Amino acid sequence: MSERAVTPARQAPPRGRRRGVLGWLDVRGRRLGGWAFILNRVTGLGVLFYLYLHLIVLSQLAAGPSSWNALLNWFLNPIFLVLDVVLLAGLLIHGLNGIRLTLVEFGLVVSRQKALLLAFGTVGVIVLLIGALRFLSDVGAK
Repeated sequence: MSERAVTPARQAPPRGRRRGVLGWLDVRGRRLGGWAFILNRVTGLGVLFYLYLHLIVLSQLAAGPSSWNALLNWFLNPIFLVLDVVLLAGLLIHGLNGIRLTLVEFGLVVSRQKALLLAFGTVGVIVLLIGALRFLSDVGAK
């Protein structure tokens, strides 16, 4: 008679804790690293949405130069320039936090991940401010 390998039963989440996407928003027992991971998921979904939107916009190139120039003038509206700043924020959050998560997963900075999160956050805010000033300076120039 052969013995089957016994795998440990899957542990249930703490009592009252939600699973799935709604569990992302459960604030009970969540620390800074947990919030950073949730923020990484949300910004990843935002970047994926932007990718599809970007491909749709680029398809306007097939309609010819006049169609593309009209669309480009429409995107110089201040509202769209503010959305560019939001996109830059999402890319910075997702990219820098992704680097932090990768370093932690490789076991390089496990004990310093909070400090690394704050350092990358500071770098991200500085780059975001520079980018926002650059994007929004185009509002008055056009």
